[in-house]
Amino acid sequence: MKEITADTNLHYDKPIRLNKYLAMCGLGSRRKAEALIVSGRVKVDGEIAAGPWIMVNTSYNNVEVDGKIVAPLKNLYLVMNKPRNCVCAVVDSRYTTVIDLLPKDLIGHRLFPVGRLDKNSSGLLILTNDGDFAQDIIHPRNGITKTYRVMLNKPMTSGDLEKWRKGVYLDDRLIKPKDVKILSDKWCVIEIYEGKKREIRRMAECLGYKVVELVRIKIGRLELKTLDEGCFLKFSKDKLLKMICNGGVV
Repeated sequence: MKEITADTNLHYDKPIRLNKYLAMCGLGSRRKAEALIVSGRVKVDGEIAAGPWIMVNTSYNNVEVDGKIVAPLKNLYLVMNKPRNCVCAVVDSRYTTVIDLLPKDLIGHRLFPVGRLDKNSSGLLILTNDGDFAQDIIHPRNGITKTYRVMLNKPMTSGDLEKWRKGVYLDDRLIKPKDVKILSDKWCVIEIYEGKKREIRRMAECLGYKVVELVRIKIGRLELKTLDEGCFLKFSKDKLLKMICNGGVV
């Protein structure tokens, strides 16, 4: 795992690239910010921004997105024990979202979930409005794995265990977990790298199993032990990174 360090030297009165500025405003990762810029939705001092490389300064420049002035938010970092039957989305017309579970005083901070946990899964989930931080946690280059405790519909055979460890083809691509271990009977622990959409459930189906229960128990070395479902804790960026990289319990 590559250790990620908190940016403690960031000052809003220094010129920064426009895409980083938008990420600091809680508008998603720099990549998402670049998409906003390319689509012509961003203006700097009344002019449509030419590109993400433009340097801006909060003391001198007005930055608008869709006609509204945006400014850097106070960065927040939450760890939630996501319950089942809610979705990892900011807004959803059909289901309760993880944002809906937060108190009203946090709603205006443009928080969003880092990565995925499908509606029927539970466990560790990070929420933040820091797009760069989210990208660091998700990007494979940093080697931050996710670990899940999984209950299958039937005990896994030793042969299928070896097949799973060697990898399963999904969408014409070999998806190989970092590790798979049998706990007991129908329970196993699976550690993965990226976490593609429904990756574990789909791998299990390819081997003839169905996932009955799926709980994310670790992000990097941060482990879920005592935090109740639907509850969350706030951390500083530096503290949360240390727990993810070096070990910690919630």
